[in-house]
Amino acid sequence: MASITKLPSGAYRVQIRRKGRYASETFLRRDDAHRWARQAETRVDQGLAPNTSSIARVQTFGDLINLHIADMCEVGKSPRRSKAATLAALKRDLGNEKIGRLDRQMLIEYGRKRADQGAGPVTLGIDIGVIKMILTHAAAVHGLETSPEPVDLARVALKRLGLIGKGIERDRRPSHAELKRLFDCFDANERLTLPMTRLVQFAIATAMRLDEICRVEWADLDVDRHMLFIKDRKDPRNKSGNDQRIPLFAATGFDAWALVMAQAKQSGRVKGPIFPYNSRSVGTAFRRACTEADIKDLHFHDLRHEATSRLFEMGLAIEQVALVTGHKDWKMLRRYTHIRPETLHQIIAVRAPNPLRNFAAE
Repeated sequence: MASITKLPSGAYRVQIRRKGRYASETFLRRDDAHRWARQAETRVDQGLAPNTSSIARVQTFGDLINLHIADMCEVGKSPRRSKAATLAALKRDLGNEKIGRLDRQMLIEYGRKRADQGAGPVTLGIDIGVIKMILTHAAAVHGLETSPEPVDLARVALKRLGLIGKGIERDRRPSHAELKRLFDCFDANERLTLPMTRLVQFAIATAMRLDEICRVEWADLDVDRHMLFIKDRKDPRNKSGNDQRIPLFAATGFDAWALVMAQAKQSGRVKGPIFPYNSRSVGTAFRRACTEADIKDLHFHDLRHEATSRLFEMGLAIEQVALVTGHKDWKMLRRYTHIRPETLHQIIAVRAPNPLRNFAAE
C-alpha cells in the first residue's frame, strides 16, 4: 500500500513499497499524489519502474510536447525554427486534448481542419509525422502507455482522402528578360537601401539559400583560395555540424568573388556578416519588385534552382554540382534541377568533336 503524508510545507509525500521495490515522490496536490501512487503500483506489478513525478503529471498532449522539448534541450538538440513552429502549432490546436482521446477519428478531423485552413499535403504530412514522433518518444524514452497506431491509421485515411501526399515539384526558373526587369526595378528604386541586384546575382552565382547568404561572415571567407565556409547548411537528417566550403567562381553567369569584393567596397567593412541584412526584409523587397515588374510566381528560392540548373548546363557532373549546392545525393539534387532543353545545343557544341576540323587535319 502507498502511504501519503502531508509535509509542513503543505505538499504531499507519497511512498510505495511493493514487491521489494521502493519509490517516493512529492506533489503539491493530494489528488496528484493518489494518481501517481496508483500508476506506480500498477507499473511495479507489470515489472516496470515507477514513473517520476514529472511523468506522472503528464495528462495532455501538450504535456507530451513539453516533455519532448525538455528532453531534446537536455541533450543539446533543442528544436530549430521550423520544428519549433510545428510544435507550437500542434500545442495550440491539440495541446489541451487528453492523451487517451487522440484516436484515429480525432486525428482525421484535425487533418480535415488543417486542410480547410490551407495546409497543403506536405505540411499536413509533417504535422502527422510530428504527432507520431511525440507519442513514440513518450513510449520509448519514458515508458508511457502511448501508441502510434492511431496516427498510422489516420495517416492512411488522410492519404486516401488526398489530404496527405507529395508536394508538387517547382520547375520555375526566371528568364533573362525577367532578371533584367528585376534588376532595373531594384536600381530605379531610390528608397531601396538593400543591394538587391547584388544579392540576387550572388544567389544565382552560389546556389545559396537566402538565410545562408545573410548569415555568412567575412571570417568565413578564404581570400587566398576564393572559398566560402558555410556553417550548418540545411539538411533533412542533421543540420547541426553540416558545414561546407564552396568555391566563389563565375560558373553561372555571375562572378561570386567579384560580387563579394563589390560588397566590401560598398560597405567599407570586412567584419561581421558579408551581407548584414535581415533575410525577411530581403524576401519582402524581392516580392515587391516581382509585383512591380509584373513577374508571376517567382520566389527567391527559385534562384537556387536557377543556379543549380546553370551548373548542370555548363557540363558539371552530379558530384561536382553537389560540392556547390550541398546536396547529399542525386534524389535530393534532382528536384532542384530543371535544365532547359535548348541549352543542350551549347553542351553538345563544347563536347562533340568538330568533323570539319578533323577533315582539315587529314
